[in-house]
Amino acid sequence: MVATFKIAVLGAQGVGKSAIVRQFLYNEFSEVCVPTTARRVSLPAVVMNGHVHDLQIMDFPPITAFPVNTLQVGAHPEWADVCCRGLRSVHAYILVYDICCFDSFEYIKTIRQQILETRVIGTSETPIIIVGNKRDLQRGRVIPRWNVSNLVKKTWKCGYIECSAKYNWHILLLFSELLKSVGCARCKHVHTTIRFQGALRRNRCTIM
Repeated sequence: MVATFKIAVLGAQGVGKSAIVRQFLYNEFSEVCVPTTARRVSLPAVVMNGHVHDLQIMDFPPITAFPVNTLQVGAHPEWADVCCRGLRSVHAYILVYDICCFDSFEYIKTIRQQILETRVIGTSETPIIIVGNKRDLQRGRVIPRWNVSNLVKKTWKCGYIECSAKYNWHILLLFSELLKSVGCARCKHVHTTIRFQGALRRNRCTIM
């Protein structure tokens, strides 16, 4: 049986969200920064523990606020903004910040809090992974890595990974850890290894 895992990628402008997704799908990187102005959906497939799973990776443009429950009076529902459609029903969130930009960390800090406050009751276990991108610019880091890792893992109870979309460093690890988190929420015995495989369907297939 094929299970579809929906993944949302969020972050401020210029943090490299789209570059991370593109590296995972195509092993490509462009120095030209093209702002994300609309939701981009990619449909790769993976094999995890001998089972094929479809992924629906949604790369969202920067949002001003996480959409709230449509049942709330006076709320701004998800369906009212085409850019936010599908954001509340995903299985996991990737929140990306630029390790050289303090404001981008404050942005994902706010979005994470809004996710926790507005998600549907019963979905509190939805994995959130915080990603510090642009590790290749380590010397320009604005917050010590230990401080961020300690906050994210111990206080926020989220996963934390640093990567470089430019040099394809830890990109595969990011998605491997994410899928293990989703798998562990559904099946506690999941243990995965990862390697690339040839094309399946429209995008790259990965063995997990």
